[in-house]
Formats: sequence, structure tokens, C-alpha cells
Amino acid sequence: MNDFNNRVVVGIDGGGTHSRVMVADTKGMILSYVERGSSSIYKDLQARENVYQALKQALHESGKDISEVVTLVAGIAGYDSKADLNWVERLTDLPELKCAKLHVNDAVVAHSGALLSEPGIIVISGTGSIIFSVTEEGKQIRNYDLHQYAASAARFLGYDAIYELLAGNVQEQDQQLVQSMLQFWGVTSVEQLSLLALKGFITDQRERDRRFSELAPIVTENAMKLSPLAQTVCNRAIHKITVGVKILASYFLESEVKVSLIGSVVNSEYFQQQLSSRMIEGNNKKYRLVSPAFSPVAGAVLMALKQLDIIITPELLENLALHTNSRHK
Repeated sequence: MNDFNNRVVVGIDGGGTHSRVMVADTKGMILSYVERGSSSIYKDLQARENVYQALKQALHESGKDISEVVTLVAGIAGYDSKADLNWVERLTDLPELKCAKLHVNDAVVAHSGALLSEPGIIVISGTGSIIFSVTEEGKQIRNYDLHQYAASAARFLGYDAIYELLAGNVQEQDQQLVQSMLQFWGVTSVEQLSLLALKGFITDQRERDRRFSELAPIVTENAMKLSPLAQTVCNRAIHKITVGVKILASYFLESEVKVSLIGSVVNSEYFQQQLSSRMIEGNNKKYRLVSPAFSPVAGAVLMALKQLDIIITPELLENLALHTNSRHK
């Protein structure tokens, strides 16, 4: 272990909205933390530049030279098959960064942080959505592997709410939501909104998806205010999440499965309330909702330390928790 004295590891949580980079020493002390734009080429054509700049800034702020990095673990949104490695590896191919590198899906680092890689299921629903599990036997299973997709990402809530409105599925209690959605699009009537829809809203798909994702908080907030339209949209997504969780839970041996929720949508008040009650119901399994122990980027740091065969002691976790709380909310 002395070979790693004064050396550092880099953890990256490359999401659809933000690239988060954390530099830590081999005792779990966080030296720097930086956020930039999206890491996913499907969300931002500047993804590579975003990660490059975040890496350079994080290393500069850590006070360490790039040659002192011994390993890097990057969890990247949109890395779903070997074919994706072509663009995923390019995100961290700084010429001077010669360390060992491990690239995984962003759900893997999120699980590492939330459940410390112990058996359990994580539900990610924010800019993107995925349900990911690690069984007692260490097998990684995604809902994607079964071709099940819980369409609960922020943009889906936005699209669904607009479609329900255009279809006329509106009640008196929906008026506040309707006015908020019309104002969001800068129109004064549903008729004007329908004309905007006929033009495709926004030509560029990335920009269109980004705008629709910004509607999600309006939808979840109005679900709490008992808007039938908002609740219909949210309940549809919540049902898909619970189905996905229960499918993956069927591959576990134990009768109780831990579930952790990550992301802006799934941690909204309405989603949390509904998932808490629906998880209690269970099918064949009992479910225990647990708060994530650490953020996904801290999970990437933990994976990087494990790559060096460093034992994750309680003291190391305390160091990580102390500095995570002070540097990164």
C-alpha cells in the first residue's frame, strides 16, 4: 500500500445533466469536487469537452499533478453496450492521464455509493431512468436486460402531461396545472398549444427533451395538490417503477430487498409517498427503502479505491462522509 502514498484516485459521475468529478486520496479524503455539463453525447454534443474541463479543474483544485492519479472510475449515462465504448472512453482520454481507467454505466457507481455495493436495488429517475440491482450472488441485473423500461425520467412526465392536456383529459382541479403549462410554453390557450405541438414544439430533439424535462417539477408539485391529470401521469410512471423493482427482486434469494431512490423525479414528495406505500404491499418480497449512503460520484471514488485492493474500512467511510458533507451536498 505504500506505493500509493501521496497518490490520488478520480471518481466521475457522468450524468445526462451534469458531469461530477471528485478527486480523493487513498484514505478517502476528498481533495476536490467539480461539476460541469452533461457527459452524455445523447444529451449534449459538448459532452467530451464538459468532462475534460471538469477533470482538469478538479485536478487543479486538488493540488495534485495528473501524474499522481493511480486509477479512475467513470460511470457514464448512456453506456449501455460495448458499442458505446467508442465514445465513452474518449471522454477521459486526456493524453497526459496515463492511469488505469474503468468505465461503467452510471447506475453502477450510483449503486456503489447508495448501497456500498451490497445486495439491493437502486431506482434512478431524473434526467434519465434505470432500475439496477446487485443480487446476493453479486450478479448485476438492469431492467433494461429484460427489455423493461420504466419511462419515469423527467422528460416523460413533461411529454405525458402535455399529451393528456391536448387529449382533453382535464378536470376542474387541473386548472392550476393547465395554466402553469400554458405559461411554460408562452401561450394563452390550449388551442395555441396545439398549434405549437403541430410544429413539433422545438426542432432539435436534445433541446426539446431538455425543455420537456423542465416541466417535471410542475407536474409532481401539482400531483401533491391533487390535480387528477398530474396524478395520472405520475401514477403511470410509478407503476412502471414498481413493476421493474418487483421483477428484479424476484432474482434475489432473501425475503427482504433493500431499495434506494436516486434522482430528482423519484425523490419528489409525491413519488416518495407513493413508492413508500406501494413498496409495503410487495409481491413475494418485502422491501426496505433506504436512503443512499453516498452520492454516485463518491460511489465512483469507492470503486476506484477497490480497484487498488484498498480495504474500505469504517474509518475510510467516515473520512469520505465528513468531506462529502462539507464539500458536496
